[in-house]
Amino acid sequence: MNAATETAVAAEATGEPEVMLKVENVSLSFGGVRAITNISFDIRKGEIRAIIGPNGAGKTSMLNVINGFYHPQEGVITFKGAARSKMRPYEAASQGIARTFQNVALFKGMSTLDNIMSGRTLLMKKHFFWHLFHYGPARTEEIEHRRKVEEIIDFLEIQHIRRAPVGRLPYGLQKRVELGRALAMEPELLLLDEPMAGMNLEEKEDMSRFILDVNSQFGTTIALIEHDMGVVMDLSDRVVVLDYGKKIADGTPEEVQANQDVIDAYLGVSH
Repeated sequence: MNAATETAVAAEATGEPEVMLKVENVSLSFGGVRAITNISFDIRKGEIRAIIGPNGAGKTSMLNVINGFYHPQEGVITFKGAARSKMRPYEAASQGIARTFQNVALFKGMSTLDNIMSGRTLLMKKHFFWHLFHYGPARTEEIEHRRKVEEIIDFLEIQHIRRAPVGRLPYGLQKRVELGRALAMEPELLLLDEPMAGMNLEEKEDMSRFILDVNSQFGTTIALIEHDMGVVMDLSDRVVVLDYGKKIADGTPEEVQANQDVIDAYLGVSH
């Protein structure tokens, strides 16, 4: 029995939701500056987990630790029951972790379809030789991947921009394309770094709907960073709050909203 199976069996036996990812006593420093200090929390399978806090709280650094971009000096990250040593982002992606970024990171000269198709790269199994000549098994595989991509385009309601270069699209649509590329990786854990940033009210409502649908229809576990507290309270099952690299609260949206340390941090009272 592997570590992931043992974790699932243990969760079922206790009646507790299965923990997909656990952060234990993680600390991260850049030179003499502490970005994260002794933080612990978990992400349960199937939930929407919000990570919030004022600017400079260490939220994006935390996501970068989870997907292997940063390696903490202290602490342990456990994913699906297996403790991780130093891991690169492509290794995290191959194990089922995908993410979007605070600033859109797309191939601006490529079309919506091709950008989302790039998310399928790690799932392509045929040898590079076949893809080079677009022949035989590679052609069959590409047809199947394109079918999956078209399903994502339909799901995100972006059929009208499927051939448009993403660099010409409004910011809100670019964020939707980036979400599509992450979904193309078929992740078990999806990390969203400020998915609503720069959006108007209508765009936020659309993105909120898509996030809820990804969670409910695809069964994808989601961890998100978001500054819009209304969005956080509407979407999240649980919320962890960071301030100056330290955890100050962890609980349901209602518990966190009523926490005095959280109120002080957002109002600037504690600093």
